[in-house]
Amino acid sequence: MNAALSLTHSSISAPRITLETVNQSYCDVTAMTHPPQPLIDAQNLCLQYVVGDKPIMVLQGASLRIASGTTVAITGPSGSGKTSLLLLFAGLEQADAGNIAFEGVDIGGLSRDVRADLRRDSIGIVFQSFHLLPSLTALDNVALPLQMAGVAQARELAIDMLQKVGLLARATHRPSQLSGGEQQRVAIARALVHRPSLLLADEPTGNLDDKTAGSIRDLLFRLNHELNTTLVLVTHDMAFATRCDRVLRLHNGQLLETPPVIGVEDNDAVPA
Repeated sequence: MNAALSLTHSSISAPRITLETVNQSYCDVTAMTHPPQPLIDAQNLCLQYVVGDKPIMVLQGASLRIASGTTVAITGPSGSGKTSLLLLFAGLEQADAGNIAFEGVDIGGLSRDVRADLRRDSIGIVFQSFHLLPSLTALDNVALPLQMAGVAQARELAIDMLQKVGLLARATHRPSQLSGGEQQRVAIARALVHRPSLLLADEPTGNLDDKTAGSIRDLLFRLNHELNTTLVLVTHDMAFATRCDRVLRLHNGQLLETPPVIGVEDNDAVPA
């Protein structure tokens, strides 16, 4: 037999098994069998409003799970329930059926005061219309949530966040003295000043011109990365939506997931 083709027991070396490889294998198996708990776990949500004497179904069994640190866009036509879904995530509304768990806690089982505490500690919200207090300066608007929570270093933290959004030079200006883009930067700073694990943004660029909207989009994604905050945004702008890790579309009260690519049709979507 050709010696080059001959294999002896001594010529085959067994792989070296170390404690490190055993630990890594255990971690890999654990990750597969015990996936991390989602930040948001919403199941079979139903919600209806009554207009006059006519019930209008907004959500009909909508379900989704959102992992911590990800970016998610929710799209769909006006009136499809996108904002209502964000309000449910924030605990500002309650579903008629189904349940939402935030970091493993059922929001529906919490009292109104406890839900308010949850928002104060863990959730930031950015609205299309800014909702700044007109009598307060930019700095005071940003510091207000921390002051209400009794945080001792409220103004210092607010100054740091204004620096992050590029508005420290406008700290003493009131909303009427700021442009729309500047007001939205203040609103973003206020929403993130307490370092929430979840940021909800409802059409955050809807009232802005294209150039300003682009800078706000860039800011949101930059801060999401820097602060490791989960971002869930509602938008009609598909160029905005497709920058997210996931794109969901509300359709007939259900959430459908589409690839984050412009031009994908509903028949390419799957349940979230």
